[in-house]
Amino acid sequence: MAGASVHMQHLNSRVGVTMATATTPTDTQIGTRVQLPEKTRNSRVLVLGATGRVGGSTAIALSKLCSDLQIVVGGRNREKGVNMVATLGRNSEFSEVDVNNVKSLEAALKDLVVHAAGPFQQAEKCTVLEAALETKTAYVDVCDDTAYSQRAKSFKNSAIAANIPAITTGGIYPGVSNVMAAELVRAARSESKGTPERLRFYYYTAGTGGAGPTILATSFLLLGEEVVAFNKGEKIKLKPYSGMLEIDFGKGIGKKDVYLLNLPEVSSTHEVLGVPTVSARFGTSPFFWNWGMAIMTSLLPPELLRDRSKVQQMVELFDPVVRQVDSFAGERVSMRVDLECSDGRNTVGIFSHKRLSVSVGYAAAAFVMAILEGSTQPGVWFPEENEGIAIEARELLLERAAQGTFNFVMNKPSWMVETNPKELGLGIYV
Repeated sequence: MAGASVHMQHLNSRVGVTMATATTPTDTQIGTRVQLPEKTRNSRVLVLGATGRVGGSTAIALSKLCSDLQIVVGGRNREKGVNMVATLGRNSEFSEVDVNNVKSLEAALKDLVVHAAGPFQQAEKCTVLEAALETKTAYVDVCDDTAYSQRAKSFKNSAIAANIPAITTGGIYPGVSNVMAAELVRAARSESKGTPERLRFYYYTAGTGGAGPTILATSFLLLGEEVVAFNKGEKIKLKPYSGMLEIDFGKGIGKKDVYLLNLPEVSSTHEVLGVPTVSARFGTSPFFWNWGMAIMTSLLPPELLRDRSKVQQMVELFDPVVRQVDSFAGERVSMRVDLECSDGRNTVGIFSHKRLSVSVGYAAAAFVMAILEGSTQPGVWFPEENEGIAIEARELLLERAAQGTFNFVMNKPSWMVETNPKELGLGIYV
């Protein structure tokens, strides 16, 4: 992996972002282009769900990061697909693909596929991954469902046999947050006299983050799942959207209420990183959305919230209202990852961006680039596994994913990054 290290140093000098500072590129700076190795130049990347918010954002980010890629917009709506191709410009084309139709999938696959056609909750098969292995196509998904990600991992040996690298949960959260956690743990084990004991993921988005009805469906479906967390090595189950905490996300975001959700990075980081206590919480704004989610969890039967067809009906009912609220709520997104060690060491990573709909694309694109550059071994991997993203390639991945952020810090004590105003008197705060 020496080549990856050299390439990382080269990009550092061009982008100017380090994980030790809060200085990150502005929106006018994003899109620094890189050149792929000769063997992967002109790779054909199929983005499934590219006519939607997350997939479309991923396709746009890839086109800005690397002009060497051939980007295929995969979807069922030709009109939307043609519009996306017009946005991407040259080196792009539309392919009509149904993710549930194996033949249409296999016909469209070639070098790498990005599966962004969610929601992943309640899906019974990993159809896209299976088709990718059959056609020897590299694979990335933006899955945010525990059951789906574990099912994807079950194909690890098949992927090794096919000599194909695959990453599951390779989006923003989970995904970039997993890599942040892995870096915090790695640094703690190399610098601290104690051992990592407690890992906590905190997420915030304003409204739905401008990410469309799929994110709304995902949120509703997660309300029907018991929350899995780990306490001192013991697996525990908790009520969804409970356990509210007020968390400080630092500058530009401030303090927000977050609630327990069943997210795949809890189980994967507990297993991969060996941290005994792990949990994940999420919150949104305006505040009444949190209240509404908590009420839904209490009043609606879990069976209803796990029924994809009924949840889709709910989404169609709520979506117009949500769009109106989103218009003034904005779409800021923030992730905070906290690690506590046995010697009292407490370090934090924070990642904040003013537009989730943009940031999620750069996050997914960063994983695609890592695979194309050879940083991923054959197999199916979680982002925090060394075989998924090689240790020496993590900094480069985080730099790419963090393009456009207004606050990105790693390995800092919490007091250095939090906003904790002090009252001077007469209602004046500093």
